[in-house]
Amino acid sequence: MAYDLLIKGGRIIDGSGMPSFHGDLGVKNGKIVEAGKLTGAADRTIDVGGLVVAPGFIDNHCHYDAQAFWDPMCSFSSYHGSTSAVIGNCSLALAPAHEGDRAFLSQMLARVESIPLEVLEAGVPWNWETYPEYMDALGENLGINLGCLMGHSAIRRYVMGEAAQERQASVDEINAMKAIVRSGLEAGALGLSSEYNTRHFDMQGKQLPASVASTEELFSLASVLGELGTGSIQYGDSHNRELSEQLCSRLSEEIGRPVVYIAIVERAIAPGHWKQQLDHAGAKIREGIRAYPLVNPRPGDQRFTMKTAQHFDSMPTWKRVMLLPLEERKAAFRDSEVRRQLHIEGVETVPNLEEAGVFTRRWDLAFVHKPALEKNASLKGKTIEQMASDQGKGVIDALLDLVLEEDLETEFERREVNSDTVAMTEILNSPYAIIGLSDGGAHLAFRTDYSFTTYFLSHYVRELGIMPLEKAVRKLTLDSATVYGITDRGMLRPGLAADIVVFDPDTIDSLEPEEAFDLPGGAKRRKQLAKGIEYTIVNGQVVLERNQPTGALPGRVLRNSLAMA
Repeated sequence: MAYDLLIKGGRIIDGSGMPSFHGDLGVKNGKIVEAGKLTGAADRTIDVGGLVVAPGFIDNHCHYDAQAFWDPMCSFSSYHGSTSAVIGNCSLALAPAHEGDRAFLSQMLARVESIPLEVLEAGVPWNWETYPEYMDALGENLGINLGCLMGHSAIRRYVMGEAAQERQASVDEINAMKAIVRSGLEAGALGLSSEYNTRHFDMQGKQLPASVASTEELFSLASVLGELGTGSIQYGDSHNRELSEQLCSRLSEEIGRPVVYIAIVERAIAPGHWKQQLDHAGAKIREGIRAYPLVNPRPGDQRFTMKTAQHFDSMPTWKRVMLLPLEERKAAFRDSEVRRQLHIEGVETVPNLEEAGVFTRRWDLAFVHKPALEKNASLKGKTIEQMASDQGKGVIDALLDLVLEEDLETEFERREVNSDTVAMTEILNSPYAIIGLSDGGAHLAFRTDYSFTTYFLSHYVRELGIMPLEKAVRKLTLDSATVYGITDRGMLRPGLAADIVVFDPDTIDSLEPEEAFDLPGGAKRRKQLAKGIEYTIVNGQVVLERNQPTGALPGRVLRNSLAMA
């Protein structure tokens, strides 16, 4: 047989979890056609010299909904071996959209996911109204594949307008929302995302539409997935993790579809709580209920400035001040009465640690990461608590004095989650947790969690040896493909799409982050590349070769089983 692409001499890890084998892989018309010892001619032959040949990784929780229009490679997930990503998470989407609601959807995405609004205004073409039209527009120019979840908040806004954030929906409005879900599923959407998140607000400080919706509304919309027998639900709840886990299990049981929820988290402030979460997930899955928690293997080094931080939104005065325009915010930070209130809420008040995303008041785990002024360079690496002690101040005064001096440009870092390697080893090895949750495309200036794939393979698999490489690859590929109903990817098998990553298991790793000013309008983001990945192949075409884009754009919008039938 003649091939379009022949990969010779690889250690083939097929994604199933079975032991690897040495051999070749033949690709034709974007699909894998043969694996073994192959001798046919090919338009291009790549001799990989014993490197691992694996299915392309699946980045299962992203926010490239807007970025894909100006960055078809969805950097930098693709640079870390991901050939497919799932967007439309957390109830957020850019469709359906009346023309008059485009600004609202942009502002909601900007506020919740820390994407500069001016970037969205410059980069989103808005040549759609319905969700099927959005998917068609998205698929015109992609380097990697994108699977699309419909966002509950966007759907609710489309049907109810401004009332979506003010009241419960009527029966007629719920039926109209169900019709939108049905239309999207019939066009190939991978499912529906929703949330009840007390920390997610629009730019006016109002809760997102999905967080106003009743549980009955959520179940009603989700029932369409059950009726059509396709799609998955993604859900997040910041209010009460235990109740959220119970709701997700009940939702999956009632509609008969997979539910993927946020998230199992190892937290220094709540030792052992992750074990309760894992036990609950395992018990329900063993009962036959498909409700799976996500877990990110990276430690939670969350960076922020006082220009964009959402970390304090669980505290009312902090939230109010952080929503002010910058000059008014700086004036508030100087006000002694405001500081007194910030101190009460940020130091004296005991937080409810069962509430996901709550600010913990652990100023000993919040660090000065990057002072903006050279005169303050000695503060780098100090905790806020240590800095305050050195200066003889309270932590709030020390924090605000610094950020005002540096015009809110100081970068801070919180290190509170997913740092206990013993706990993380058990979570990552569990068959009940799905690895992912990168938030790729969001929090652009501070986070690089799209590197979870290379971090997991380097730190946990190579350095700590917590599992065989074959199992690790399956967790980055087939597991996510299965729960999201991506039936033509996730393994290297004849007839499946040729999404492939070729990497060196001895060197694969994440490089140090750096700053880039390559967003529309020149806005800043953090950039983190990988090493040890030789080739990234999407639908049979090489899109990245040793960190360099080839210019090929073979990506497509992934469609569900109903649309592919």
